[in-house]
Amino acid sequence: MASLWAAGAKVQAYDPEAMEETQRICGSRKDLRLMGTKEAALQGADALVICTEWKNFRAPNFELIKEKLNTNALFDGRNMFEPSRMAENGFAYYCIGRGLSVAANLSENDL
Repeated sequence: MASLWAAGAKVQAYDPEAMEETQRICGSRKDLRLMGTKEAALQGADALVICTEWKNFRAPNFELIKEKLNTNALFDGRNMFEPSRMAENGFAYYCIGRGLSVAANLSENDL
């Protein structure tokens, strides 16, 4: 998150197992909002970044995700989904370390 903050980003985060630890490490910051649900973390966000692969993240409601996000950008640091499936669902999908990303109607201004 430090790199995101250095670039001027505001982070809305949800992790079902690490909220207290995140608060302890990061402290109180204007550019960090720890949300009570995964749905709340999506609301109005410019992108979804997946950093953990908890069970409750493995079967997402893609329509709900697209409805709540400002863009269709999804960065998957755990390679949880198949790029072809993400393209079918209309996401600009960036799977970290896999070498294949799927851009779906996302301009440079959206990133």
